[in-house]
Amino acid sequence: MQEYVEKVGVADVGQRLDVFWQTCLEEEGVGRSRVQAWIKDGRARINGQVCSKAATRLMPGQTLTLAPEYTDSSVVPDDGPLNVFFADEDLVVVNKTPAMTVHPAPSVAEPTLVHRVAHHFPALLSQSGERPGIVHRLDKDTSGLIVLALSESARLSLTQAFASREVYKEYLALVAGVPDSSGTVSLALGRHPSIKTRMAVVERGGRAAETRFELLWSAADRSASLVRVRIMTGRTHQIRVHMAALGHPLLGDAVYADKQTAARAPRQMLHAWQLRFEHPRSFESMEFCAPPPDDFLQVLRELCRERACIGLTGAVGSGKSTVRAVAEEMGVPVFCADRVVAEAYAKGGEGCAILEHHFGTRFTHPGGGVDKDLLRSALAESDSLRREVERLVHPLVRHALHAFRAAHDEDVTLAEIPLLCEAGLAAEIDLLAVVYCPDRLRHARLQGRGWSPERIVMVDSWQWPQDRKVGMAQLVVDNSGSLQDLHSRARALIQVVQEMLRGHAERCVDELCAIFENPDTMEEAD
Repeated sequence: MQEYVEKVGVADVGQRLDVFWQTCLEEEGVGRSRVQAWIKDGRARINGQVCSKAATRLMPGQTLTLAPEYTDSSVVPDDGPLNVFFADEDLVVVNKTPAMTVHPAPSVAEPTLVHRVAHHFPALLSQSGERPGIVHRLDKDTSGLIVLALSESARLSLTQAFASREVYKEYLALVAGVPDSSGTVSLALGRHPSIKTRMAVVERGGRAAETRFELLWSAADRSASLVRVRIMTGRTHQIRVHMAALGHPLLGDAVYADKQTAARAPRQMLHAWQLRFEHPRSFESMEFCAPPPDDFLQVLRELCRERACIGLTGAVGSGKSTVRAVAEEMGVPVFCADRVVAEAYAKGGEGCAILEHHFGTRFTHPGGGVDKDLLRSALAESDSLRREVERLVHPLVRHALHAFRAAHDEDVTLAEIPLLCEAGLAAEIDLLAVVYCPDRLRHARLQGRGWSPERIVMVDSWQWPQDRKVGMAQLVVDNSGSLQDLHSRARALIQVVQEMLRGHAERCVDELCAIFENPDTMEEAD
Protein backbone atom coordinates (compact mmCIF):
# COMPACT_ATOMS: atom_id res chain seq x y z
CA MET A 1 0.00 0.00 0.00
CA GLN A 2 1.33 3.42 -0.95
CA GLU A 3 1.43 6.08 1.70
CA TYR A 4 2.16 9.80 1.49
CA VAL A 5 3.73 11.66 4.42
CA GLU A 6 3.76 15.46 4.80
CA LYS A 7 4.50 18.02 7.51
CA VAL A 8 2.17 20.95 8.16
CA GLY A 9 4.04 24.17 7.49
CA VAL A 10 3.19 27.70 8.53
CA ALA A 11 1.43 28.38 5.23
CA ASP A 12 -0.73 25.25 5.69
CA VAL A 13 -2.15 26.17 9.10
CA GLY A 14 -5.93 26.47 9.09
CA GLN A 15 -6.35 24.67 5.76
CA ARG A 16 -8.89 21.85 5.45
CA LEU A 17 -7.45 18.35 5.44
CA ASP A 18 -9.09 17.41 2.14
CA VAL A 19 -7.94 20.63 0.44
CA PHE A 20 -4.38 20.02 1.63
CA TRP A 21 -4.21 16.50 0.16
CA GLN A 22 -6.04 17.45 -3.02
CA THR A 23 -3.43 20.18 -3.62
CA CYS A 24 -0.62 17.68 -3.02
CA LEU A 25 -2.07 15.16 -5.48
CA GLU A 26 -3.61 17.46 -8.08
CA GLU A 27 -0.72 17.00 -10.51
CA GLU A 28 -1.50 13.28 -10.55
CA GLY A 29 -5.10 13.92 -11.56
CA VAL A 30 -6.59 13.18 -8.13
CA GLY A 31 -9.78 15.20 -7.51
CA ARG A 32 -11.10 16.48 -4.21
CA SER A 33 -14.04 14.06 -4.11
CA ARG A 34 -11.64 11.13 -4.35
CA VAL A 35 -9.53 12.53 -1.49
CA GLN A 36 -12.67 13.00 0.62
CA ALA A 37 -13.65 9.37 0.03
CA TRP A 38 -10.24 8.17 1.21
CA ILE A 39 -10.46 10.31 4.34
CA LYS A 40 -13.97 9.04 5.07
CA ASP A 41 -12.69 5.45 4.72
CA GLY A 42 -10.12 6.09 7.46
CA ARG A 43 -7.09 6.32 5.18
CA ALA A 44 -5.86 9.64 6.59
CA ARG A 45 -3.95 10.10 9.82
CA ILE A 46 -2.84 13.13 11.83
CA ASN A 47 0.11 12.44 14.13
CA GLY A 48 -0.61 8.73 13.77
CA GLN A 49 -4.31 8.97 14.67
CA VAL A 50 -6.99 8.22 12.09
CA CYS A 51 -8.93 11.30 11.04
CA SER A 52 -12.10 10.68 9.01
CA LYS A 53 -13.34 14.28 8.86
CA ALA A 54 -12.38 16.00 5.61
CA ALA A 55 -13.09 19.47 7.04
CA THR A 56 -10.57 19.14 9.88
CA ARG A 57 -8.40 22.26 10.09
CA LEU A 58 -4.65 21.75 10.23
CA MET A 59 -2.41 22.81 13.12
CA PRO A 60 1.30 23.74 13.05
CA GLY A 61 3.84 20.92 13.08
CA GLN A 62 1.38 18.07 12.52
CA THR A 63 2.51 14.99 10.59
CA LEU A 64 -0.06 13.97 8.02
CA THR A 65 -0.26 10.61 6.29
CA LEU A 66 -2.56 9.42 3.55
CA ALA A 67 -2.84 5.84 2.30
CA PRO A 68 -4.86 6.12 -0.93
CA GLU A 69 -6.59 3.11 -2.41
CA TYR A 70 -5.50 2.85 -6.02
CA THR A 71 -6.36 0.10 -8.41
CA ASP A 72 -3.64 -2.47 -8.94
CA SER A 73 -0.79 -1.29 -11.12
CA SER A 74 -1.30 -1.82 -14.83
CA VAL A 75 2.20 -0.70 -15.74
CA VAL A 76 3.47 -2.46 -18.85
CA PRO A 77 7.28 -2.69 -18.71
CA ASP A 78 9.21 -0.79 -21.39
CA ASP A 79 12.59 -2.12 -22.54
CA GLY A 80 14.14 1.30 -23.25
CA PRO A 81 17.60 2.24 -21.91
CA LEU A 82 18.11 3.10 -18.27
CA ASN A 83 21.18 4.77 -16.74
CA VAL A 84 21.45 2.96 -13.41
CA PHE A 85 23.87 4.31 -10.80
CA PHE A 86 23.04 1.80 -8.07
CA ALA A 87 20.62 -1.04 -7.44
CA ASP A 88 19.97 -3.70 -4.83
CA GLU A 89 16.89 -5.59 -3.64
CA ASP A 90 15.51 -2.48 -1.92
CA LEU A 91 16.05 0.44 -4.28
CA VAL A 92 17.45 1.71 -7.56
CA VAL A 93 19.13 5.06 -8.24
CA VAL A 94 18.75 6.28 -11.81
CA ASN A 95 20.18 9.19 -13.76
CA LYS A 96 17.05 10.33 -15.60
CA THR A 97 17.34 11.79 -19.07
CA PRO A 98 15.39 14.94 -19.92
CA ALA A 99 12.04 14.66 -21.75
CA MET A 100 11.02 11.62 -19.70
CA THR A 101 8.02 11.70 -17.36
CA VAL A 102 8.68 9.98 -14.03
CA HIS A 103 5.43 8.12 -13.45
CA PRO A 104 2.14 7.31 -15.22
CA ALA A 105 -0.68 9.85 -15.15
CA PRO A 106 -3.94 10.27 -17.08
CA SER A 107 -2.37 12.91 -19.32
CA VAL A 108 0.76 10.86 -20.14
CA ALA A 109 0.59 8.56 -23.16
CA GLU A 110 4.24 7.62 -23.61
CA PRO A 111 6.25 5.17 -21.46
CA THR A 112 7.56 6.72 -18.26
CA LEU A 113 10.56 6.11 -16.03
CA VAL A 114 8.42 3.73 -13.99
CA HIS A 115 7.78 1.65 -17.13
CA ARG A 116 11.53 1.51 -17.82
CA VAL A 117 12.42 0.53 -14.25
CA ALA A 118 9.70 -2.13 -14.27
CA HIS A 119 11.41 -3.81 -17.24
CA HIS A 120 14.91 -3.79 -15.72
CA PHE A 121 13.71 -4.46 -12.14
CA PRO A 122 10.45 -6.48 -12.20
CA ALA A 123 10.32 -6.41 -8.38
CA LEU A 124 8.96 -2.89 -8.72
CA LEU A 125 5.60 -4.27 -9.78
CA SER A 126 5.16 -6.12 -6.49
CA GLN A 127 3.94 -2.77 -5.14
CA SER A 128 0.36 -1.77 -5.76
CA GLY A 129 -0.89 1.55 -7.00
CA GLU A 130 -0.44 3.77 -10.01
CA ARG A 131 3.02 5.02 -8.98
CA PRO A 132 4.93 1.94 -7.79
CA GLY A 133 8.29 2.76 -6.23
CA ILE A 134 7.95 6.54 -6.40
CA VAL A 135 9.17 8.40 -3.30
CA HIS A 136 10.02 11.74 -4.96
CA ARG A 137 9.74 13.24 -8.42
CA LEU A 138 11.54 15.24 -11.08
CA ASP A 139 9.80 17.34 -13.72
CA LYS A 140 9.67 15.76 -17.17
CA ASP A 141 12.33 18.08 -18.61
CA THR A 142 14.55 18.03 -15.52
CA SER A 143 17.45 15.61 -15.76
CA GLY A 144 19.41 13.86 -13.05
CA LEU A 145 19.29 11.60 -10.03
CA ILE A 146 16.15 9.96 -8.73
CA VAL A 147 15.68 7.00 -6.38
CA LEU A 148 12.86 4.44 -6.67
CA ALA A 149 11.95 1.86 -4.05
CA LEU A 150 11.84 -1.78 -5.11
CA SER A 151 10.08 -3.05 -1.99
CA GLU A 152 7.17 -1.80 0.09
CA SER A 153 9.28 -1.50 3.25
CA ALA A 154 11.90 0.54 1.40
CA ARG A 155 9.21 2.78 -0.06
CA LEU A 156 7.71 3.54 3.35
CA SER A 157 11.13 4.26 4.85
CA LEU A 158 12.28 6.49 2.00
CA THR A 159 8.96 8.33 1.90
CA GLN A 160 9.35 9.14 5.58
CA ALA A 161 12.97 10.24 5.04
CA PHE A 162 11.96 12.68 2.30
CA ALA A 163 9.09 14.05 4.40
CA SER A 164 11.40 14.55 7.38
CA ARG A 165 14.02 16.39 5.28
CA GLU A 166 16.59 13.69 5.94
CA VAL A 167 17.49 13.43 2.24
CA TYR A 168 20.07 15.79 0.74
CA LYS A 169 18.98 16.94 -2.74
CA GLU A 170 21.05 19.40 -4.73
CA TYR A 171 20.56 20.69 -8.25
CA LEU A 172 22.47 22.64 -10.87
CA ALA A 173 20.60 25.39 -12.69
CA LEU A 174 21.42 27.88 -15.42
CA VAL A 175 19.51 31.07 -14.72
CA ALA A 176 19.15 34.46 -16.35
CA GLY A 177 21.24 37.33 -14.99
CA VAL A 178 23.45 37.26 -11.90
CA PRO A 179 21.77 36.48 -8.55
CA ASP A 180 23.30 37.17 -5.15
CA SER A 181 26.28 35.04 -4.14
CA SER A 182 23.95 32.97 -1.96
CA GLY A 183 20.52 33.13 -0.44
CA THR A 184 17.41 31.38 0.84
CA VAL A 185 13.93 31.69 -0.65
CA SER A 186 11.04 30.94 1.70
CA LEU A 187 7.94 31.77 -0.32
CA ALA A 188 4.79 29.67 -0.05
CA LEU A 189 3.73 27.96 -3.27
CA GLY A 190 0.30 27.08 -4.57
CA ARG A 191 -1.65 26.72 -7.78
CA HIS A 192 -1.64 29.76 -10.03
CA PRO A 193 -4.95 31.57 -9.47
CA SER A 194 -5.90 31.60 -13.15
CA ILE A 195 -3.62 29.07 -14.89
CA LYS A 196 -4.19 25.77 -13.14
CA THR A 197 -1.29 23.98 -14.85
CA ARG A 198 1.18 26.36 -13.19
CA MET A 199 2.42 26.95 -9.68
CA ALA A 200 2.91 30.41 -8.20
CA VAL A 201 4.03 32.26 -5.11
CA VAL A 202 0.82 32.82 -3.14
CA GLU A 203 -0.05 34.72 0.00
CA ARG A 204 -2.90 32.43 1.09
CA GLY A 205 -3.57 28.75 0.72
CA GLY A 206 -0.03 27.90 -0.35
CA ARG A 207 2.37 25.36 1.07
CA ALA A 208 5.62 26.23 2.80
CA ALA A 209 8.65 25.91 0.52
CA GLU A 210 12.33 26.59 1.13
CA THR A 211 15.06 26.83 -1.52
CA ARG A 212 18.71 27.61 -0.90
CA PHE A 213 21.06 28.65 -3.65
CA GLU A 214 24.71 29.51 -4.17
CA LEU A 215 26.28 31.22 -7.16
CA LEU A 216 28.98 29.12 -8.85
CA TRP A 217 29.78 31.12 -11.99
CA SER A 218 28.51 33.94 -14.19
CA ALA A 219 28.99 34.54 -17.91
CA ALA A 220 31.33 37.35 -18.90
CA ASP A 221 28.43 39.41 -20.23
CA ARG A 222 26.42 38.78 -17.01
CA SER A 223 23.49 37.49 -19.06
CA ALA A 224 23.36 34.13 -17.25
CA SER A 225 24.76 32.28 -14.25
CA LEU A 226 25.28 28.77 -12.96
CA VAL A 227 23.88 28.17 -9.48
CA ARG A 228 23.76 25.20 -7.19
CA VAL A 229 20.40 24.78 -5.50
CA ARG A 230 19.36 22.79 -2.48
CA ILE A 231 15.68 22.26 -1.78
CA MET A 232 14.52 21.67 1.77
CA THR A 233 10.96 20.91 0.59
CA GLY A 234 9.80 19.09 -2.51
CA ARG A 235 7.03 21.26 -3.91
CA THR A 236 5.93 21.05 -7.54
CA HIS A 237 8.15 23.25 -9.76
CA GLN A 238 9.71 24.69 -6.59
CA ILE A 239 13.10 25.72 -7.96
CA ARG A 240 11.65 27.08 -11.19
CA VAL A 241 9.06 29.25 -9.41
CA HIS A 242 11.40 30.46 -6.66
CA MET A 243 14.20 31.46 -9.04
CA ALA A 244 11.71 33.23 -11.31
CA ALA A 245 10.35 35.06 -8.26
CA LEU A 246 13.89 36.33 -7.60
CA GLY A 247 14.05 37.70 -11.14
CA HIS A 248 16.38 34.94 -12.35
CA PRO A 249 14.25 32.38 -14.24
CA LEU A 250 15.81 29.23 -15.62
CA LEU A 251 17.11 29.31 -19.17
CA GLY A 252 14.81 27.30 -21.41
CA ASP A 253 11.85 27.38 -19.01
CA ALA A 254 8.85 27.76 -21.31
CA VAL A 255 6.43 28.10 -18.37
CA TYR A 256 8.00 30.49 -15.87
CA ALA A 257 10.52 32.48 -17.94
CA ASP A 258 10.02 35.28 -20.44
CA LYS A 259 10.16 34.33 -24.12
CA GLN A 260 13.73 35.52 -24.61
CA THR A 261 15.03 33.51 -21.65
CA ALA A 262 12.96 30.48 -22.63
CA ALA A 263 14.50 30.54 -26.11
CA ARG A 264 18.08 30.33 -24.80
CA ALA A 265 17.98 26.56 -24.15
CA PRO A 266 16.13 23.51 -25.48
CA ARG A 267 14.56 22.79 -22.08
CA GLN A 268 14.62 24.20 -18.57
CA MET A 269 18.27 24.03 -17.53
CA LEU A 270 17.78 22.12 -14.27
CA HIS A 271 19.70 19.01 -13.30
CA ALA A 272 19.45 16.90 -10.13
CA TRP A 273 23.16 16.81 -9.37
CA GLN A 274 23.59 15.25 -5.92
CA LEU A 275 21.50 12.84 -3.90
CA ARG A 276 22.41 11.62 -0.41
CA PHE A 277 20.33 9.49 1.91
CA GLU A 278 20.50 6.63 4.39
CA HIS A 279 19.85 3.15 3.04
CA PRO A 280 16.48 1.98 4.41
CA ARG A 281 17.73 -1.46 5.39
CA SER A 282 21.47 -1.25 6.12
CA PHE A 283 21.40 2.42 7.26
CA GLU A 284 24.54 2.92 5.20
CA SER A 285 25.17 6.44 3.93
CA MET A 286 24.43 6.53 0.19
CA GLU A 287 25.98 9.37 -1.85
CA PHE A 288 25.54 9.91 -5.59
CA CYS A 289 26.66 12.57 -8.04
CA ALA A 290 25.69 12.87 -11.71
CA PRO A 291 27.38 15.52 -13.89
CA PRO A 292 24.87 17.27 -16.20
CA PRO A 293 24.05 15.78 -19.61
CA ASP A 294 25.24 16.95 -23.01
CA ASP A 295 22.42 19.41 -23.70
CA PHE A 296 23.13 21.21 -20.42
CA LEU A 297 26.86 21.28 -21.18
CA GLN A 298 26.23 22.60 -24.68
CA VAL A 299 24.34 25.59 -23.33
CA LEU A 300 27.11 26.10 -20.77
CA ARG A 301 29.76 26.02 -23.52
CA GLU A 302 27.89 28.73 -25.38
CA LEU A 303 27.77 30.83 -22.21
CA CYS A 304 31.51 30.32 -21.67
CA ARG A 305 32.20 31.49 -25.21
CA GLU A 306 33.75 34.93 -24.97
CA ARG A 307 33.41 37.69 -27.53
CA ALA A 308 35.82 40.55 -28.05
CA CYS A 309 35.56 43.78 -29.95
CA ILE A 310 39.03 44.98 -30.92
CA GLY A 311 39.24 48.75 -30.90
CA LEU A 312 41.74 49.67 -33.63
CA THR A 313 43.41 53.07 -33.56
CA GLY A 314 46.68 54.79 -34.36
CA ALA A 315 48.09 57.99 -35.77
CA VAL A 316 47.08 59.24 -39.19
CA GLY A 317 48.89 57.26 -41.88
CA SER A 318 49.90 54.48 -39.48
CA GLY A 319 48.19 51.72 -41.52
CA LYS A 320 44.84 51.31 -39.73
CA SER A 321 42.83 51.02 -42.94
CA THR A 322 45.07 48.20 -44.17
CA VAL A 323 44.55 46.25 -40.94
CA ARG A 324 40.82 46.85 -41.20
CA ALA A 325 40.78 45.57 -44.79
CA VAL A 326 42.64 42.39 -43.79
CA ALA A 327 40.11 41.78 -41.00
CA GLU A 328 37.25 42.15 -43.50
CA GLU A 329 38.94 39.66 -45.82
CA MET A 330 39.09 37.20 -42.91
CA GLY A 331 35.32 37.52 -42.40
CA VAL A 332 35.55 39.63 -39.25
CA PRO A 333 32.66 42.12 -38.89
CA VAL A 334 34.15 45.62 -39.05
CA PHE A 335 33.00 48.99 -37.75
CA CYS A 336 34.56 52.08 -39.34
CA ALA A 337 34.13 55.41 -37.56
CA ASP A 338 35.11 57.35 -40.69
CA ARG A 339 32.25 55.69 -42.60
CA VAL A 340 29.83 56.54 -39.81
CA VAL A 341 30.88 60.20 -39.87
CA ALA A 342 30.72 60.31 -43.67
CA GLU A 343 27.13 59.01 -43.60
CA ALA A 344 26.25 61.44 -40.82
CA TYR A 345 27.62 64.35 -42.84
CA ALA A 346 25.74 63.38 -46.01
CA LYS A 347 22.58 65.14 -47.09
CA GLY A 348 19.85 64.34 -44.61
CA GLY A 349 22.36 62.80 -42.17
CA GLU A 350 22.12 63.30 -38.44
CA GLY A 351 25.56 64.91 -38.24
CA CYS A 352 24.62 67.44 -40.91
CA ALA A 353 21.44 68.31 -39.01
CA ILE A 354 23.37 68.77 -35.77
CA LEU A 355 25.94 71.09 -37.35
CA GLU A 356 23.20 73.11 -39.04
CA HIS A 357 21.39 73.43 -35.71
CA HIS A 358 24.50 74.83 -34.02
CA PHE A 359 26.21 76.73 -36.85
CA GLY A 360 23.51 77.35 -39.44
CA THR A 361 24.55 76.73 -43.06
CA ARG A 362 28.14 77.80 -42.43
CA PHE A 363 29.56 74.33 -43.19
CA THR A 364 26.98 72.85 -45.57
CA HIS A 365 26.68 72.70 -49.35
CA PRO A 366 23.85 74.69 -50.93
CA GLY A 367 22.25 71.42 -51.97
CA GLY A 368 22.68 69.81 -48.55
CA GLY A 369 25.32 67.82 -46.77
CA VAL A 370 28.46 68.96 -44.97
CA ASP A 371 31.23 70.61 -46.98
CA LYS A 372 34.07 68.61 -45.44
CA ASP A 373 36.87 70.68 -47.00
CA LEU A 374 35.33 73.89 -45.66
CA LEU A 375 34.83 72.33 -42.24
CA ARG A 376 38.39 71.00 -42.14
CA SER A 377 39.79 74.45 -42.94
CA ALA A 378 37.74 76.02 -40.17
CA LEU A 379 38.87 73.39 -37.67
CA ALA A 380 42.49 74.05 -38.60
CA GLU A 381 42.07 77.71 -37.67
CA SER A 382 40.26 77.26 -34.35
CA ASP A 383 40.96 74.65 -31.65
CA SER A 384 37.85 75.71 -29.76
CA LEU A 385 35.69 75.10 -32.83
CA ARG A 386 37.32 71.72 -33.39
CA ARG A 387 36.65 70.69 -29.80
CA GLU A 388 33.02 71.81 -30.10
CA VAL A 389 32.48 69.84 -33.32
CA GLU A 390 34.09 66.77 -31.76
CA ARG A 391 31.81 67.14 -28.73
CA LEU A 392 28.81 67.09 -31.07
CA VAL A 393 29.97 64.27 -33.36
CA HIS A 394 31.59 61.79 -30.97
CA PRO A 395 28.22 60.73 -29.44
CA LEU A 396 27.08 59.71 -32.93
CA VAL A 397 30.07 57.40 -33.21
CA ARG A 398 29.43 56.01 -29.73
CA HIS A 399 25.78 55.29 -30.53
CA ALA A 400 26.68 53.64 -33.85
CA LEU A 401 29.31 51.49 -32.10
CA HIS A 402 26.72 50.30 -29.56
CA ALA A 403 24.36 49.36 -32.38
CA PHE A 404 27.15 47.53 -34.23
CA ARG A 405 28.07 45.48 -31.18
CA ALA A 406 24.45 44.62 -30.45
CA ALA A 407 23.97 43.40 -34.02
CA HIS A 408 26.96 41.01 -34.07
CA ASP A 409 27.37 37.81 -32.08
CA GLU A 410 30.65 36.70 -33.70
CA ASP A 411 33.58 35.86 -31.44
CA VAL A 412 35.74 38.68 -32.82
CA THR A 413 34.70 42.05 -34.20
CA LEU A 414 36.86 45.05 -35.03
CA ALA A 415 36.11 48.76 -34.64
CA GLU A 416 38.45 51.17 -36.41
CA ILE A 417 38.18 54.52 -34.64
CA PRO A 418 40.98 57.07 -35.28
CA LEU A 419 40.08 59.15 -32.19
CA LEU A 420 39.16 56.18 -30.00
CA CYS A 421 41.34 57.28 -27.09
CA GLU A 422 40.73 60.99 -27.52
CA ALA A 423 36.93 60.52 -27.65
CA GLY A 424 36.88 58.46 -24.45
CA LEU A 425 35.67 55.35 -26.28
CA ALA A 426 38.27 52.95 -24.86
CA ALA A 427 35.73 51.71 -22.30
CA GLU A 428 33.35 50.74 -25.11
CA ILE A 429 35.65 48.05 -26.58
CA ASP A 430 37.27 44.94 -25.12
CA LEU A 431 40.81 45.07 -26.47
CA LEU A 432 42.73 48.14 -27.58
CA ALA A 433 45.00 47.60 -30.58
CA VAL A 434 47.30 50.33 -31.88
CA VAL A 435 48.95 50.32 -35.29
CA TYR A 436 52.38 51.86 -34.78
CA CYS A 437 54.55 53.33 -37.49
CA PRO A 438 57.67 55.41 -36.65
CA ASP A 439 56.92 59.09 -37.21
CA ARG A 440 59.67 59.62 -39.81
CA LEU A 441 58.43 56.71 -41.92
CA ARG A 442 54.78 57.59 -41.40
CA HIS A 443 55.36 61.23 -42.41
CA ALA A 444 57.26 60.15 -45.52
CA ARG A 445 54.41 57.89 -46.55
CA LEU A 446 51.86 60.67 -46.03
CA GLN A 447 53.93 63.10 -48.08
CA GLY A 448 54.04 60.48 -50.81
CA ARG A 449 50.24 60.62 -50.81
CA GLY A 450 50.31 64.40 -51.28
CA TRP A 451 50.10 65.59 -47.69
CA SER A 452 52.01 68.77 -46.89
CA PRO A 453 54.25 68.87 -43.80
CA GLU A 454 51.96 71.56 -42.35
CA ARG A 455 48.87 69.38 -42.72
CA ILE A 456 50.63 66.43 -41.11
CA VAL A 457 51.67 68.53 -38.13
CA MET A 458 48.16 69.94 -37.78
CA VAL A 459 46.37 66.57 -37.87
CA ASP A 460 48.94 65.03 -35.51
CA SER A 461 48.23 67.85 -33.07
CA TRP A 462 44.58 66.79 -32.95
CA GLN A 463 45.53 63.33 -31.64
CA TRP A 464 47.47 61.90 -28.76
CA PRO A 465 51.15 61.13 -29.40
CA GLN A 466 51.78 57.58 -30.59
CA ASP A 467 53.69 56.57 -27.47
CA ARG A 468 50.71 57.55 -25.28
CA LYS A 469 48.35 55.37 -27.32
CA VAL A 470 50.80 52.49 -27.34
CA GLY A 471 51.02 52.78 -23.56
CA MET A 472 47.28 52.11 -23.28
CA ALA A 473 47.17 49.25 -25.77
CA GLN A 474 46.93 45.52 -25.09
CA LEU A 475 47.98 44.79 -28.68
CA VAL A 476 50.40 46.64 -30.95
CA VAL A 477 50.76 46.06 -34.70
CA ASP A 478 54.18 47.12 -35.96
CA ASN A 479 54.03 48.82 -39.36
CA SER A 480 57.70 49.68 -39.78
CA GLY A 481 58.19 47.12 -42.55
CA SER A 482 56.65 46.33 -45.93
CA LEU A 483 52.99 46.20 -46.87
CA GLN A 484 53.25 42.41 -46.97
CA ASP A 485 54.61 42.47 -43.42
CA LEU A 486 51.63 44.55 -42.30
CA HIS A 487 49.21 42.09 -43.91
CA SER A 488 50.86 39.20 -42.07
CA ARG A 489 50.81 41.03 -38.75
CA ALA A 490 47.17 42.04 -39.21
CA ARG A 491 46.20 38.39 -39.77
CA ALA A 492 48.26 37.40 -36.75
CA LEU A 493 46.41 40.01 -34.65
CA ILE A 494 43.03 38.47 -35.46
CA GLN A 495 44.27 34.91 -35.02
CA VAL A 496 45.86 35.66 -31.65
CA VAL A 497 42.60 37.09 -30.34
CA GLN A 498 40.57 34.17 -31.72
CA GLU A 499 42.90 31.62 -30.11
CA MET A 500 42.87 33.52 -26.83
CA LEU A 501 39.06 33.50 -26.71
CA ARG A 502 38.89 29.78 -27.56
CA GLY A 503 41.40 29.04 -24.82
CA HIS A 504 39.42 31.04 -22.26
CA ALA A 505 36.21 29.20 -23.17
CA GLU A 506 37.83 25.77 -22.98
CA ARG A 507 39.39 26.51 -19.59
CA CYS A 508 36.05 27.79 -18.33
CA VAL A 509 34.22 24.60 -19.31
CA ASP A 510 37.00 22.38 -17.96
CA GLU A 511 36.97 24.13 -14.59
CA LEU A 512 33.20 23.82 -14.26
CA CYS A 513 33.24 20.15 -15.31
CA ALA A 514 35.82 19.51 -12.59
CA ILE A 515 33.36 20.93 -10.07
CA PHE A 516 30.55 18.77 -11.44
CA GLU A 517 32.58 15.61 -10.99
CA ASN A 518 34.01 16.47 -7.55
CA PRO A 519 31.13 17.92 -5.54
CA ASP A 520 31.10 19.15 -2.00
CA THR A 521 28.18 19.93 0.28
CA MET A 522 26.53 23.33 0.31
CA GLU A 523 27.19 25.22 3.51
CA GLU A 524 24.26 25.33 5.87
CA ALA A 525 22.41 28.63 5.98
CA ASP A 526 22.80 30.71 9.13
